[in-house]
Amino acid sequence: MNTYNLVVIGSGPAGRRAAIQAAKLGKSVLVVENRLRLGGVSVHTGTIPSKTLRETVLNLSGWRERGFYGLSYRVKKDIEGKDLGARLRMTLDYEIEVLEHQFARNGVRTFAGKARFIDANHISVTDPTGDVHTFGFEHAVIAVGTAPYRPANIPFNDHSVVDSDSLVYEPRVPRSLTVVGAGVIGIEYATIFSALDVPVTIIEPRDTILDFIDREIIEEFTHDLRKRGMTIRFGAKVDTVELDEQGWPVAILADGRRIRSDMLLYAAGRSGATADLGLENCGIVPADRGRLKVDPITFQTTTRNIYAAGDVIGFPSLASTSMEQGRIAALHACGAAMPPAPAFFPYGIYAVPEISTVGLTEQQVREQGIAYESGVARFRETSRGHIMGLQSGMMKMIFSLETRKLLGVHIVGEGATELIHIGQAVLNLGGTLDYFVENAFNYPTLAEAYKIAALDAWNRMPRHASSVPGQ
Repeated sequence: MNTYNLVVIGSGPAGRRAAIQAAKLGKSVLVVENRLRLGGVSVHTGTIPSKTLRETVLNLSGWRERGFYGLSYRVKKDIEGKDLGARLRMTLDYEIEVLEHQFARNGVRTFAGKARFIDANHISVTDPTGDVHTFGFEHAVIAVGTAPYRPANIPFNDHSVVDSDSLVYEPRVPRSLTVVGAGVIGIEYATIFSALDVPVTIIEPRDTILDFIDREIIEEFTHDLRKRGMTIRFGAKVDTVELDEQGWPVAILADGRRIRSDMLLYAAGRSGATADLGLENCGIVPADRGRLKVDPITFQTTTRNIYAAGDVIGFPSLASTSMEQGRIAALHACGAAMPPAPAFFPYGIYAVPEISTVGLTEQQVREQGIAYESGVARFRETSRGHIMGLQSGMMKMIFSLETRKLLGVHIVGEGATELIHIGQAVLNLGGTLDYFVENAFNYPTLAEAYKIAALDAWNRMPRHASSVPGQ
């Protein structure tokens, strides 16, 4: 039996970063992955496929050029599932090659099979042929991610009734689409297919969506969705789904309404992929929907030599934060110094249009009783936005009246997930409104919106001698 300093279960963002960090510290590392290829949920069914699908749709549909050439403009007239799948497979293969090379370069051993804890220092792994192997470890990191929640009253068939995993296995362009659940995944796929001019209906039992995002941004976003013809049913709960005589799914709502479409995507939640890990053998009890509770600083579970990181521990469930969680877990397991976590991290939603945010929302600022002022810039007000033919998109910045420090940046529109990093840097470095007013930005760029929004806030800020634009 081989024994390792660190065993990592799962090779997604959290798992890969934990493994490579421990290997760089000279530790022996084994990564166990239950798929035949590395990459985890992120590469196979989550982050990479959804973002690749999005980029493919935007390119082939000519979405970005319609501001100039009209709503009927297309790069490719008839877009089919095979058009979406071709780029998907190429991207997936490349991502896996890069990951395999990283592991090989750092001396990380990988093993394909299903892992199960025997006790707090041993796992058994059943390989694809059915043979069982046993490995010992000093520390372990659980980075198994999540799987779509599939309730019994939804007749999944992976063709007309799908979840986010089966949607990308064999992508197709439906004649119409119903999306149940307006969380991040549901919103992303709903807007991606809407960009293909597929009629889309979103069903959400709550009266709001994406509650962690600034409300003004969400108002702008939902207005844009309705403007392009999407139907959003707030406060609507799906009782069940039936297939009609043509095989089309019909969502039956609690109030009796029936919504029929060619495809139904059920995206109302995910569950931690922990059911078959044998956690009871090492003293770990999963929380709601299989997620694991951890120490927020070290990412240790209740069994202190076993850590968990990534989507399996819940919010924020971002690839970027999962990587950092995995790295911190490995550092702690190896007894290495852990850098302090940044106060603020960016959140990106790859819808069409993108949404990205960092720092406090206006609602949070009010709840904390902070005196503030905000400024807004519309992308169409920038020269770059006009050149690009942008009809929508905005940036909102929030500043403290007392200290003039930046409190939050919220963006909806083209390039939001890239633009947010300027605000992230200034926010984490304690910068103020004056940075944006006094510094030059490349012209023409969308980043110029930072100066426009800052000046908009400055116009309503208390005046003092040191705060005059241009001085």
